[in-house]
Amino acid sequence: MAFSDKQKQEEEEEPHRMEEDDDESEEEEEEEEEEEEEEEEEVWDDWEGEDEGERESEFVCLFCDSRYSSCGSLFDHCASLHRFDFHTIRTTLSLDFYASFKLINFIRSRVAENICWSCGLTCQSNCDLQNHLHDVVDFNEIKTLWNDDRYLIPFMQDDSLLYSFGDCDEDGEDEHITRIDEDLIKDLMNIEESIHDDQDLVKKVVVDDDKHEIDSVSNNHLNKASSSKKLINGKDSKGHVLCSDKDPEGHLMVNSQNHIAKHIKKINESYFGSYSSFGIHREMLSDKVRMDAYGQAILKNPSLLNSAVVMDVGCGTGILSLFSAKAGASRVIAVEASAKMAAVASQVAKDNGLLLSKSQNGVDGLQKGVIEVVHGMVEEIDKTVELQPRSVDVLLSEWMGYCLLYESMLGSVLYARDRWLKPGGAILPDTATIFVAGFGKGATSLPFWENVCDFDMSCIGNELVIDAARIPIVDVVDSQDLVTCSAILQSFDLATMKPNEVDFTATATLELKPSTSGTCCWCYGVVLWFDTGFSSRFCRETPAVLSTSPYMPRTHWSQTILTFQEPIAMGFGKENRGKPEAIGTEVYPAVKIDLRVSIVRSTEHRSIDISLEAAGVGPDSHKRSWPAQLFNLQ
Repeated sequence: MAFSDKQKQEEEEEPHRMEEDDDESEEEEEEEEEEEEEEEEEVWDDWEGEDEGERESEFVCLFCDSRYSSCGSLFDHCASLHRFDFHTIRTTLSLDFYASFKLINFIRSRVAENICWSCGLTCQSNCDLQNHLHDVVDFNEIKTLWNDDRYLIPFMQDDSLLYSFGDCDEDGEDEHITRIDEDLIKDLMNIEESIHDDQDLVKKVVVDDDKHEIDSVSNNHLNKASSSKKLINGKDSKGHVLCSDKDPEGHLMVNSQNHIAKHIKKINESYFGSYSSFGIHREMLSDKVRMDAYGQAILKNPSLLNSAVVMDVGCGTGILSLFSAKAGASRVIAVEASAKMAAVASQVAKDNGLLLSKSQNGVDGLQKGVIEVVHGMVEEIDKTVELQPRSVDVLLSEWMGYCLLYESMLGSVLYARDRWLKPGGAILPDTATIFVAGFGKGATSLPFWENVCDFDMSCIGNELVIDAARIPIVDVVDSQDLVTCSAILQSFDLATMKPNEVDFTATATLELKPSTSGTCCWCYGVVLWFDTGFSSRFCRETPAVLSTSPYMPRTHWSQTILTFQEPIAMGFGKENRGKPEAIGTEVYPAVKIDLRVSIVRSTEHRSIDISLEAAGVGPDSHKRSWPAQLFNLQ
């Protein structure tokens, strides 16, 4: 029994021991949990520290690889270094959040292709693009550039700037800008996330109507299924959405041909519409050099125009057509793309009794007039004019733009030549030549700013010269401000040249004028101008030349000025026998400058891109080259 009592006592004490053991276990578990929490807090703190370090550089510049801890400092960097003032653009154009979001993606996409976001110039490298970037010239022209919903798709993955730019307005939220709300941010982030999710392999696409399966489609492009079903805007003929094509980076694919065609049509409408202003035509009709050259070529070559069929491409007011009719042409087809000016040309021809009118007969039943005005581009008039191909005797046009090739109308003239001109027919003008020469300080604005009412404001002039090294200037240059002899840069024979020869690269060498005084003068850049010729090949009785040279009376074309990034010293110095200095400096002036110039049609329709490379040649024939400069004339 004693054993039984002891056992009983132990049994009675056992629950208490179990309770104590449980209490100890709980205390140990609580201590372990506290230790784990402390460890987690330490890890969390470490992670936060790492994140803070990352946040110090989470905002990536729109134009270079620089990173910043805030979007405010990033935009300050863009404004000071890349000439992109986000706040000014956003305020000036009253951009809401969506438009600003699109703008950032638009710029990133442009920079990735080395294209200037504001003017559209394509550069050879990002370095060239950095040198080219410039202030916005016309805010109204750029506003529609990013007005496309594809720019709602983030161009760069995890782009923090897209979700933070609204917090860094200089004076708080602009009254014109919609405040960013969290739902909007989430929606846009979901778009970005869905784009990257879609980059995984697509396993199967089933078209219900045809029961046609496409297996293992890559994320780059949907393979073209051998189905007769036509897709229209991502849908089949019954309106079922099939799939949205994406490129490797997740951008929505667009019908590039339609987009380009619409863009070109829009630019053409703007271009031809600009010629609806009578002020422009008055300026051209008042240009004595222009009018004398064309008048002489048409009116003083009777063997060429008498009884000829003439086509006038881009007739404007119809003055060249009127000259042709006066010179004895049997028929004049005046082509004009501007609806307003086509109506004006018709009225002018009618008022002068020269408009072709089959309903009104002249003497002996003959047609009274010879001018027929056709509204449309010359490439599109086949169905609107009764004219057999290659049946025109004389092709006339005043197609020249600034720097000869601006406006890209020469292509239309060459099309008309190949389509309508008889073999051996005349084209007027039939030659064109671009010249180049170096200009000195007098052709810049520096002399003006160096003395303004006896005050030195040369700092302004220096800044203007720096800006001029980025943008071509169309202005009149005094021949006295040229410091080098002129040289031929490129010549065109319009009767034989091919359309692709409009784009060219040429070289030229500039040498100091013999009359240059002193041991050294500074060449600040080059001037381009052109002559067009009405040669004796077609104008046998009276050839003519239209010159826009600085040595001739001024014209409405003026000259085109390309400014060097830094002036080049030139002189007649002897070979430097001392310590070689940099060629083109005052102590070691260049005896000549070698140029390499390219002029090509820009990606922006009717604009031209110009690249300029200069190398100073020393007396010992050693050379110093400067970085290439890119200009866009638009």
